[in-house]
Amino acid sequence: MSSGGGRALGPLLLLLLLALPRCGARGIVNRSIPDVCATCHIHATCQQSGGKSVCICNYGFVGNGRTHCQDKDECQIGASKICGNHTLCHNTHGSFYCVCLDGYRASNNNKTFIPNDGTNCTDIDECEESELCGHNARCVNTEGSYMCYCNDGYKLETGEHSFHQDGNIVSCKGVDCGTPPFVLNAHPTSVSGTTYRSEVTYDCVHGYLMAGGSGTAVCNAKGQWDGPDLVCKEIDCGKPLPIPHTTMTWDNSTTLRSRVYYHCKEGYYFYGDRNFSECTIDQSWENITFVCKEEELFSNLSIFNETCVSWQRKSGRLGVQETYTFHILGQRLDEKIFSEDVVFNISTSEDNPKVCLDLDSGSNYVVNVTTISSTNITVSVTVAIQTKVKEAFNNVLIFNDTCLKWRRNVRGTHVEDKYSFHVQGQRWYQKNFFHEMTFEISTHKQAPEVCLDLQPGTNYSINISMVAMNFSLLVSMTTQITDPPFPEVEFVAVKGSAPLLRLRKAEDQNGPISLYQVIVLPLDLQSTFICDSFDATSFFSNTTDMKGYVAAEFRAKDVADNMSIALGDRHYYGKFYNAPLKLGEEYCVFLKIISEWNKVRTQSCAVWAQIKNLSPTLQYMTAVGLGTVAAVCLILFLSFSMARSCLHSSVHPPPAAVACEAVHLSTTVDVAQAGVASSFLETESVSLL
Repeated sequence: MSSGGGRALGPLLLLLLLALPRCGARGIVNRSIPDVCATCHIHATCQQSGGKSVCICNYGFVGNGRTHCQDKDECQIGASKICGNHTLCHNTHGSFYCVCLDGYRASNNNKTFIPNDGTNCTDIDECEESELCGHNARCVNTEGSYMCYCNDGYKLETGEHSFHQDGNIVSCKGVDCGTPPFVLNAHPTSVSGTTYRSEVTYDCVHGYLMAGGSGTAVCNAKGQWDGPDLVCKEIDCGKPLPIPHTTMTWDNSTTLRSRVYYHCKEGYYFYGDRNFSECTIDQSWENITFVCKEEELFSNLSIFNETCVSWQRKSGRLGVQETYTFHILGQRLDEKIFSEDVVFNISTSEDNPKVCLDLDSGSNYVVNVTTISSTNITVSVTVAIQTKVKEAFNNVLIFNDTCLKWRRNVRGTHVEDKYSFHVQGQRWYQKNFFHEMTFEISTHKQAPEVCLDLQPGTNYSINISMVAMNFSLLVSMTTQITDPPFPEVEFVAVKGSAPLLRLRKAEDQNGPISLYQVIVLPLDLQSTFICDSFDATSFFSNTTDMKGYVAAEFRAKDVADNMSIALGDRHYYGKFYNAPLKLGEEYCVFLKIISEWNKVRTQSCAVWAQIKNLSPTLQYMTAVGLGTVAAVCLILFLSFSMARSCLHSSVHPPPAAVACEAVHLSTTVDVAQAGVASSFLETESVSLL
């Protein structure tokens, strides 16, 4: 009987119950009409319809209600039609029930059901069970089942692409690319291993240069080496350049370290550091100062001890006294005109004469030496001398990261000196960054100090000059990084579902950004979260009482602006697993930005999302309501049956009728119990007399 029929029958039964005389009341029964109800089948119920008594087969049976009521096999029309998709139908005597196929569960969470309340079979997500596929593998849910796949860098020993944990222990083994590949005319310089993502770096052997390609091989996820395609070409310097007035001694070899020797021709003498050139690694012959000059009276005028000069007389004039004229022009470094002009003569018969000059510090000099030969030919040689400035201060020390102090070496303690500063700062990780300052300070302190306003995470070169002494020193300084800028996030607050989070790339303001981390924490622990002390455990950590975990980690160079991440998508990001969130739990999600440089690690965090649980589902509330209605109907039906039994006993029906009525009452109780178990009614065919 359908639910609509049940609603119509209820008021009718209640009226009949009220109209019946009480048990024990005296009355006259009209026996002139045949008792149709006495002829009803054992699986039928006598009912009043249009003023007549009719026999109707009980729910789950079909027939005319009198001579036969046989079991109706509801499952004959097909399980998918009567029970829904992914089900099996089981017929019972007078009823039926449904069960879900393996890999599916009933939406009302019962093992059996009758789909009168919208119950259907939904797919079971087996992947919610952690470690279902074992280590180094990931689980992918399918319709009615699941499949396991090895993570990148791992594979099954059987060579299969996927597997299913069916009782046999199946494990993913790490790939091994084996011996690194051979590269012609190259050799490996570093080998990090032979497993997944291991790298081997190659360099050309001695005498060869890189002509193209990459010198790095990487072990891929299939256990094969990708690369290298390095091409090494032998060094060839070509034909050496000739030097005027020389002859070459050469074996015609142009490879690395080949040599060519130069010799002066007759009438010329050697002048320079050496008389040979080598083929270098940059595929060119060395530049040498070797020259051949015509014969002179003296040569090799050189400077020693900063203010002394020496020269060498030629062999034809050895032992003969010569007169040399010196003409010295001097200029201080901080003046525009010559401040000194001196001329004097010396006479000597030495083969290697030496003269020390009285020169001022911090000046440029031009020294011209001349002599006259026996044939009245004047020979002149000029040399430039620059004297050093005496050290005005030293012992420059760095303290408090951005401060300098030094000690003066000259001048009185009460003399005020002026210092000029030129500061330049650059960052290797931020090519367009440039910080420059120029300023001056005046002080009479013997140990001056100055603190600079510098940017964090920057390499600085600082030139300090003492203006009066024309002396300067260059100091290098590196400032420590500070906390990166707080992450710019779009805060998300949702109920019952994992949000799609958008990650914005941050700028390298206070130091190079290295990593981005997504941290999941129970919502009730949000107020206790400390960014720089959180122990970044993974979801699969061995910690028994895990208070939070890192769901994903990205290297800064892999982050694109406005990239998205689906929380709980069961993928690996870095070395961390983005695990699905547990039903019924509430979470808080943080985004952490990490900077690392010069063994210093800093971080900044921001609340990214809050995820709260849903209220009980509509299906659950509906099932509770239907159960309550079924219980009320059962109570009314039992009351009606008892009243009818009392009526028959008071009018003393014939024995056959009493027996029939007893069977009818028993059948009615059985039908009521079956109706409660199935939670629905269905109208069958009716036979009228």
